[in-house]
Amino acid sequence: MQHFFKYSKVIQSGLNLWPPFRGAGIRIEELSADYLRCKVSLKFRWWNKNANRTQYGGSMFSMTDPIYPLMFMGILGKEYVVWDKAAEIEYLAPGKKRLLAEFELSAQQIADIVEATKTGNKIFPQFEVLIKDTNGTEVAKIKRTLYIRKKEKYCILETAVA
Repeated sequence: MQHFFKYSKVIQSGLNLWPPFRGAGIRIEELSADYLRCKVSLKFRWWNKNANRTQYGGSMFSMTDPIYPLMFMGILGKEYVVWDKAAEIEYLAPGKKRLLAEFELSAQQIADIVEATKTGNKIFPQFEVLIKDTNGTEVAKIKRTLYIRKKEKYCILETAVA
């Protein structure tokens, strides 16, 4: 599977054709070659409106679902297990137009995760992403908790100091 992550444009195109995203009007606008940055949009269509005629919360939640795990899979490679473990959403304002979310990871965050997992420890890093409309109004805040662990066969064994 790792060969798919060699080119971020392949992942971006695949996600844009993926039925759950395509049907909901979710689009990966940008996925950087180093997987450190991703921009996602959600169209405002009649079929993803809720009873109040605003963006359906499930679509907003879905637009953030696989992004951080896929970014980490692209960065960390086949040596790691990466899962989405938990998430929560806080609605801040009604979404009445196209929505945008920007995901960013820093080199320091990656280095910290690599260090924390080098012996096979599992960690549960948390990330927050804001969903905004095209005017910049914050519509929702989503917190995501990931599960990241280095696969045992790639771990550095700690040796006891005598």
